[in-house]
Amino acid sequence: MIFRSVEETVAWGESLAGSLVAGEVVALVGNLGAGKTHAVKGIVAGMGSKAQVSSPTFTLVHEYDDGRLPVFHFDFYRLDQPGEVIGIGWDDYLDAGGVVVVEWADRFADLLPEGTKWFEFSIREDGSREVVVGTRKEG
Repeated sequence: MIFRSVEETVAWGESLAGSLVAGEVVALVGNLGAGKTHAVKGIVAGMGSKAQVSSPTFTLVHEYDDGRLPVFHFDFYRLDQPGEVIGIGWDDYLDAGGVVVVEWADRFADLLPEGTKWFEFSIREDGSREVVVGTRKEG
């Protein structure tokens, strides 16, 4: 899939949200600026939330619970060890009945459950974004 604008990336996330059910995990992989957070904005909006979405790079997780399902938005970018992920309540979030969305998910791929939906984002030479449905990444 090729997205030529932020709006197209957000719209893709909104569309994806319609297919997500409680307990699902969405893994987003790609370099800085590739569109991961814009996709999350779409997922959260697609759940019916009115929240302002931002990257949880420093807070590590944001919770959006005013939509059809809660969305737990993680960012693994600043984490160095799997124990740090576990320490912020990872297992509790997986069991909380919402949708878990993880940016930089490939950093700790082994912590993501079987059935995780993987998407790899990249920036093309013309500045557009490409998203490829992926497979489990090794962390």
